[in-house]
Amino acid sequence: MSYGNSYPLVTVVTPSYNQADFLEQTMCSVFGQDYPAIEYLVIDGASTDESINVIEKYASSLHWWVSEPDDGQADAINKGLRKAKGEVVAWLNSDDLYLPGAVSSAVEALLANPDLGLVYGDAITIDINGKPINKLVFPQWNLEDLMAFRIICQPAVFMRREVLEKAGFLNETLHFMLDHQLWLRIAALAPIQHIPSMLAAARHHPSAKNVSQAEQFSRETYDVLAWMENQPEMVDIINMNRRRILAGAYRLSARYLLDGELYTEALTTYGRALITQPGYALQHWHRILYALLCLVGVSGLDEWYYQKRMRKNVDLSSDLDLNGWAGLKLDGKTID
Repeated sequence: MSYGNSYPLVTVVTPSYNQADFLEQTMCSVFGQDYPAIEYLVIDGASTDESINVIEKYASSLHWWVSEPDDGQADAINKGLRKAKGEVVAWLNSDDLYLPGAVSSAVEALLANPDLGLVYGDAITIDINGKPINKLVFPQWNLEDLMAFRIICQPAVFMRREVLEKAGFLNETLHFMLDHQLWLRIAALAPIQHIPSMLAAARHHPSAKNVSQAEQFSRETYDVLAWMENQPEMVDIINMNRRRILAGAYRLSARYLLDGELYTEALTTYGRALITQPGYALQHWHRILYALLCLVGVSGLDEWYYQKRMRKNVDLSSDLDLNGWAGLKLDGKTID
């Protein structure tokens, strides 16, 4: 890959609060990138665990870090994004990982098309021990797709800073769908592009927000829907694609409700998605079946559903050389 005479600076922000169990692996996945011009900022929310010791261990490799109380994840991330000097910016949460070559791939795509506002890649999910669970492979989506609540994987997203600044930073009143709303604002200003490469690993564990507070994601899905209906640049798209957009909101909401074990609410919401756009809703047939069986009291389903969602046999041998990569557990051996 050729960058010409210089390497565009890339700023990576890691917000963290009491994530000492994962933070070092996250940081090492940034330090391990093959891209030579990375500004790395760590924003700690006054952690009370061993996080500060981890950060201080690598302080000489950081461009800036702070540990102080904040008003939540969006506030912490915005604090870093506002200090960013990079032409390209991203944030990597303190339990996720970049995979080899992630930053280089993102910069290459952004340089190839100066009109892009952001790029997003594919990802894997990993469990609490770093074992791969599933591949997340995305198509090429646009603003209309995002408005229909097609979700991209946040750690696999890289933004052009000038477009981010025009769009505005993260909405600090949102706590769960804050990233998706930002992608919508960016996509309303500039094209977005999919990179067909594995860029990141998103960790699923009991204390992660998408697991422990799944029903809150459901509520904020409707908040984002209401917000879209008041955006002049989105009104015409909603009017022409109302059923698709509503079905997307219902299906995503139902999935989060199911993750929160709210089976009645999940089935009701899946029903709305079925009425609105049957074919799209039925792509979640196994989740609908699971919710129905749980509701009527069929026992022993929790482990089946967990295996269905979280224990797929993921073969990554053809994607990347991940041997020795921080935070991953491959072939029964923890890589650290």
